[in-house]
Amino acid sequence: MSERSPLHNARFAYIPKMPEILGSSLSSIEAVPVGVVEPSHDKEALKQIFPHSYGTPAIRFNSGKNPFVGKPMTLGVLLSGGPAPGGHNVIAGLFDGLKKASTNSRLIGFKGGPGGLVDNKYQEIDAALVDSYRNTGGFDMIGSGRTKIESPEQFAKALAVAQQHKLDALVVVGGDDSNTNAALLAEYFALNGATITVVGVPKTIDGDLKNEWIEASFGFDTATKVYSELIGNICRDAPSGRKYWHFIRLMGRSASHIALECALQTRPNVALISEEIEAKKISLSAIVETITDSVAARAAKGENFGVVLIPEGLIEFIPEMKVLIASINELLAKDTEIFKTLPSLEAQVSFVAQHLPENPKALFLSLPSDIQAQLCWDRDPHGNVQVSRIETERLLVAMVKEKLAVMAAQGAYKGKFDYQTHFMGYEGRCAFPTNFDADYCYSLGFTAFLLSLNGLSGYIASIRNLVAPASEWIPGGIPLVSMMNIERRHGADKPVIRKALVELEGKAFIHFAAQREQWSKSSDYRLPGSIQYFGPPAVTDMPSILLQLEGK
Repeated sequence: MSERSPLHNARFAYIPKMPEILGSSLSSIEAVPVGVVEPSHDKEALKQIFPHSYGTPAIRFNSGKNPFVGKPMTLGVLLSGGPAPGGHNVIAGLFDGLKKASTNSRLIGFKGGPGGLVDNKYQEIDAALVDSYRNTGGFDMIGSGRTKIESPEQFAKALAVAQQHKLDALVVVGGDDSNTNAALLAEYFALNGATITVVGVPKTIDGDLKNEWIEASFGFDTATKVYSELIGNICRDAPSGRKYWHFIRLMGRSASHIALECALQTRPNVALISEEIEAKKISLSAIVETITDSVAARAAKGENFGVVLIPEGLIEFIPEMKVLIASINELLAKDTEIFKTLPSLEAQVSFVAQHLPENPKALFLSLPSDIQAQLCWDRDPHGNVQVSRIETERLLVAMVKEKLAVMAAQGAYKGKFDYQTHFMGYEGRCAFPTNFDADYCYSLGFTAFLLSLNGLSGYIASIRNLVAPASEWIPGGIPLVSMMNIERRHGADKPVIRKALVELEGKAFIHFAAQREQWSKSSDYRLPGSIQYFGPPAVTDMPSILLQLEGK
């Protein structure tokens, strides 16, 4: 990026705010145990898999004495999974902490994610490189990747490369799967007598890597503010043009945190929450009825426009669609070779229709042809449908149009329905981080360094009290195994970090549910506007509404 915008240049000058304790002399920052943290599920099985890290305490960094400062260290870092705003500041905080301890310390970046560790693709990260990426979005400093370290050969190669570089610690920046990998690496290193610390950092724009100790994953704040700005713009356009219903699909396969936050930010007419759909077993026809009720009520007031928010993973949470998708996955897994030899997509769709059980088959044949095709497209590495490629918003539009036609014939609807569809996903993953994410990520990186310095392997960096000013944040860490359970994957029981879904009894959802009926009929949209980097803290540093509602 040879020519930088004025904002790009200005962001380099931003100095992230951080917890007061992290500004102290490193020799006076002590890692204090604050009680053993155990997983809530599958304790005995996890104890067998992680004998070295199970039952270790949570850590809080307080004033005290640190005997480990001064010795030069070599740390490795890798970025894993999809990008999230603020990743470069994690590396900056890690680098600055490392150099503060000893100017002779080194930071090695493994290029392209976990695959770079296994294949020994790396570059040394120096001050000039870090300074050219501070407070910027993206993961392009060293790149990212989705390689999973899972075979014995991969684990052996990862250890050999770490030993070749004489690493004191390895920091893995990623989501639930990536941090599960970090926990397994920590255990593997310990089982093989290596004294290499492995530390995780919580990253994902989906917001589903959180618990009592991890109040937010980084990137969620920025991504939802980017989406909310765009949705707010559409909310302003809708009553201006007065002719379209906008159906907006948002990222979030397993959890609807993004959709919920954007709904709270913008107050659309309809916002669907996958977890509620599944918990209440709400059918596809009932979802369509919810939307058409809003369309009809607004049309009766002469308002033939509106906004609908749809989480990316919704289709997998609708009971009958869940059964259909599972049936297709099973069929394609069993008859993979036959399916691959079929000459066209039309032939593949026909093959699927012919071999489905009766009820899923009837539903499949009732769907629009483009949705049928999308359900038959290539599976992901886990054998699952790629929901980001299924245009659920178009499915709902088609069904709403059909329902409204029936209502019109019955005299129950006299409006005009026209629509626009949108998918907001990649627009938010590499944005310039908000001040909140810039501060949070820098503090996470510095905290990951402190965990490494203290040899706390198998831990994930934690920053708590995020609703307070950054100076009052509480840095520490918890054992990764405390976040895990056992799940069935690829026909075997595997330890994985549990995804945090939207809690229907949580303060944020209850707050949303209390207002959505009013939103469905009104045009009282909320317009958050663009991310602000300069100005009063109430404008520049405000955390997400979810965090404000649920923060302690």
